[in-house]
Amino acid sequence: MAGDQVTLLDFWASPFGMRVRIALAEKGVKYEYSEQDLKNKSALLLQMNPVHKKIPVLVHNGKPVCESLIIVQYIDEVWKEKAPLLPSDPYQRAQSRFWADFVDKKLYDLGRKIWTTKGEDQEAAKKDFIDSLKLLEGELGDKPYFGGETLGYVDVTLVPFYCWFYAYETVGNFNIEADCPKLIAYCKRCLEKESVSKSLAGPQKVCDFVVMRRKMLGLE
Repeated sequence: MAGDQVTLLDFWASPFGMRVRIALAEKGVKYEYSEQDLKNKSALLLQMNPVHKKIPVLVHNGKPVCESLIIVQYIDEVWKEKAPLLPSDPYQRAQSRFWADFVDKKLYDLGRKIWTTKGEDQEAAKKDFIDSLKLLEGELGDKPYFGGETLGYVDVTLVPFYCWFYAYETVGNFNIEADCPKLIAYCKRCLEKESVSKSLAGPQKVCDFVVMRRKMLGLE
């Protein structure tokens, strides 16, 4: 919508922020990007998200919207004339929300366990992580995207984690593609879209960030 003021409060490595970036890119929405220091939170971030004090926050005409999945749904509803992300059918929409919720509850926590632990805890997290990806592979089936022929809500939710896979593999000493080849092929297919490739952080940069954090935690 012309004349809209849109600002995204974000942190470069956040897969949750990347979701919002992809959704905005898919819709062709112009916005101001505001990188946040999560160790020294800005007055704007604390003002716009006083409850959780977390990124991402979408500020649309002065009004904040928080939590990445809620933000993506909001973007889909406000800029509905282009690239719909959620299906129009209520049942399919419910299914999309179910799988997005699955990604939200599983992948970040399990990935975090992989890079913040070692030994038996890390091995258990790796197994659970691969099991979760295999469930997602089963749901994807032979479709190009989770919703069918076009990039949709579940894809926007899931694919940002792809740029973290290299860090998980490096730290955990395993190979995701060996167990989940179809899912990796799917991620690479998503990356062929400019809205995705320009929104994701570089895997090496994410890996360097994770290794640095592990050293700070005394794990390296």
